[in-house]
Amino acid sequence: MKTVKQFLPAIYIGLFVVAAAIVAGTTFVNYYLIMPGKSFAGPVPPLSAEEQRMSVDLEKYVRHLAVTIGERNLHHPAQLAAASEFIRSQLQSYGWNVETQSFQQNGMQFENLIVERRGETKPDEIVVIGAHYDSAPNCPAANDNGTGVAALLCLARQFKSQTSPRTLRFVAFTNEEPPFFGGKGMGSYQYAQSCKAGKENIVAMLSLETLGYYCDKPGTQLYPPGLNLLYPDRGNFIGFVGTLSAAPLVRDCVKYYRDLKNFPCEGGSAPAWIEGVDWSDHKNFSSLGYPALMVTDTAVFRYPYYHTSQDTPEHVNFGKLARVTTDLAKLISHLTSR
Repeated sequence: MKTVKQFLPAIYIGLFVVAAAIVAGTTFVNYYLIMPGKSFAGPVPPLSAEEQRMSVDLEKYVRHLAVTIGERNLHHPAQLAAASEFIRSQLQSYGWNVETQSFQQNGMQFENLIVERRGETKPDEIVVIGAHYDSAPNCPAANDNGTGVAALLCLARQFKSQTSPRTLRFVAFTNEEPPFFGGKGMGSYQYAQSCKAGKENIVAMLSLETLGYYCDKPGTQLYPPGLNLLYPDRGNFIGFVGTLSAAPLVRDCVKYYRDLKNFPCEGGSAPAWIEGVDWSDHKNFSSLGYPALMVTDTAVFRYPYYHTSQDTPEHVNFGKLARVTTDLAKLISHLTSR
């Protein structure tokens, strides 16, 4: 019969394993899920005159996409083409030279739209800001992703007249939604692959995804299992989300955004298998090793009209979308000036 003394080595090893697991778990949570800085709390400051004007433009763009054009995808190719032409004409009106990346999928031709401002001192370091302009089936897609496209257009207009050390690109992607999501038919897959083939040095990619729905009521924000213990239950913040490899970029963006002290902000990096973490165009950049994240109101975890016929402009808070877009412009300046 073994004595307690004989069991001690096994006990010590067990305690060591438990302690190591606790330390590793705590380290993981503190780095990947607990973000630097403190999220803004309290009443959001009033919109500036410029933000009020931006709010009007954002609503105009979203209404054109969701109401004038409507559902735009594989099953409605004329509307998808109309959305592409609308984005092209807006970018051209700002003075941009719009490039087109065309590709074939399912016997049809699709296109991404790209504009670029070369960096002055570090042109080979590239920051990409993207948003998809297609819609889910049977959905007018005001929030998902009319808001992302509208924000991209406002940002592109603002940055046309500015310069920075790094190169800045705005890209409107096609085919993010089913049936293409997760496959080679995604516009962002085609574009990210071309960047990799060209050995381009993308130092940051931000996917603008479903940006316009906010609610201050308790219980309006949901999460994948377990994450509700770490994040607030009010859907009143903008989120920065990425896979584990994007953690440095996520932390940098959240800290900078929180330091602006204008709007609530949360963020986190998690394994790609966790629901929602890679549900946008950043997915295809991350898979190739590029630092990439999604900027989002969290979509399905907050928005009750997600992928339904009720995703209409009436459910978008354009004032808060204007505030988020304004702060994103400051963040982009930060990223392109590093």
